[in-house]
Amino acid sequence: MSAPMTETQPLLPSKRLESPEHGRPIAGHSYTNVNNGTAASDTTVEPCVVDFDPYGDVDNPLEWPTAFKWGIVLLLAVTAFTVTFTCIGVIPLAADIGRDLSGSDDTSKSASVLLVTIWELGEAAGPLLIAPLSEMYGRYPVINGANILFVGATVLAATSRTVPTFVTARALTGLAVATNVLSPAIVGDMFASEERGGAVSLVFLAPLLGGALSPAIASAVAEHAGWRRVIWMSVALATLCEIVFLTFFRETYKVAILRKRARNLGQKMALDETAVVVEEKRGLRELREAVLRPASVLFGSGVLMAMCLFGSVVFSYYYLMSVTLADILRDVYGLDSVAAGLCFMSFSIGSAFTVFVCNRHLDKIYIKMRDAHKGVGLPEFRLPLTIFGALTMPLAVAAYGWTAALGLPLPILLLSVALIGTTLMLAMIPMMAYIVDAFGLFSASAMTGIIVTRCLMSTFLPLTTGPLIGTLGYGWAFTIYAGTNLALAPIPMLMLRYGERWRQFSKYSRDQ
Repeated sequence: MSAPMTETQPLLPSKRLESPEHGRPIAGHSYTNVNNGTAASDTTVEPCVVDFDPYGDVDNPLEWPTAFKWGIVLLLAVTAFTVTFTCIGVIPLAADIGRDLSGSDDTSKSASVLLVTIWELGEAAGPLLIAPLSEMYGRYPVINGANILFVGATVLAATSRTVPTFVTARALTGLAVATNVLSPAIVGDMFASEERGGAVSLVFLAPLLGGALSPAIASAVAEHAGWRRVIWMSVALATLCEIVFLTFFRETYKVAILRKRARNLGQKMALDETAVVVEEKRGLRELREAVLRPASVLFGSGVLMAMCLFGSVVFSYYYLMSVTLADILRDVYGLDSVAAGLCFMSFSIGSAFTVFVCNRHLDKIYIKMRDAHKGVGLPEFRLPLTIFGALTMPLAVAAYGWTAALGLPLPILLLSVALIGTTLMLAMIPMMAYIVDAFGLFSASAMTGIIVTRCLMSTFLPLTTGPLIGTLGYGWAFTIYAGTNLALAPIPMLMLRYGERWRQFSKYSRDQ
């Protein structure tokens, strides 16, 4: 029986094999010398381990030219911009889309919210396939396949004639979003731990720009050309991104690269009349195991479950703000749709400030704490900024609600929105870097747990805004949301203090 390949150690199976040229390794390959030219009957059955050449390897993403790696990061960022543009662009248009597709002026608030948040329900399901498939087949085929599906679903949304069709298209579009789960993992594939902060920050900056620009652009375009023109703009952007992906993106996942190398090495040995067969774990059974792996990683790690709970509630507050801000600007401040769309930029301005802070200080904090820890770097060293964001975000959320309730000047409301953006991203960006560092080769599956719980919370928690605000008003409703956020703030503090010890209880995050 051949030894199976695993995620952590790509192997040629245990077979009787002869080393080429009496044990001298093939250039660019590292493997266990089994036979040393002795007779086949005396051969010990051992695996042949294939790895990157420690003296330099052009296939190792960590050793790719810096400009090329940052080019890939920029491509991921542009794709993330497109995704956010497509998602957020409909927020100020939701009521108009509902009326147009239903043919009625009586569209409920819950229905309008669902047109926005159903995206997150699809995005909760997508990573369950995207992450495990990327760990079976690599990042390249999965991200390209998902991008093509994204383009097709966006076309369906642009051509929808009924509300159910549009909702289905939005769910499918969310299902096809691959960058949210794979971008941090790809960054982890290419950059060492102390270099990841800047790349992760850039990946997060792009969707913030999309979130800032899309409401204003969408409102202006829809007013003159209709809401369908806005979605066709998304189709054009997504198509352009996919063409660039097909042309320039390279596989970054170590296991996929080494699996291909193992196949090639097996073919070379076969030419030397050696019995080498590379076992590929890609059947239906293995696919089922891969699909279930994110759940195994999630429920097999108390650290990940706690961070998922914290991250899902924190991120859902973006949608709590998004689905209420348009109403506040219209009903309390009397703004038209274009002016309201421009006001959404305040969130992204605050978020962009956080990205700048993380880009400048996330790696510096990590290195400083590593040096203070006798040169030993720990994933927990990513969390100080998350703790600050967790403690300050409840204040921003409460300020947002009471500013609307009291009808304070518009600049104060926009400042509170900017503070929500600042504190939310301050909590989320370092947390994502922490997950990548803590779970290593299983980071895509771990990110799936974060994204699925985040998307489910972002789908259903905003549905409570209508009843809660209708009963209590903006001030007390958002005070309740702020209190919930404050109750979860101790989670990253506990992780900073005890996370290293707690991670050892899970095989997916255990220090090697």
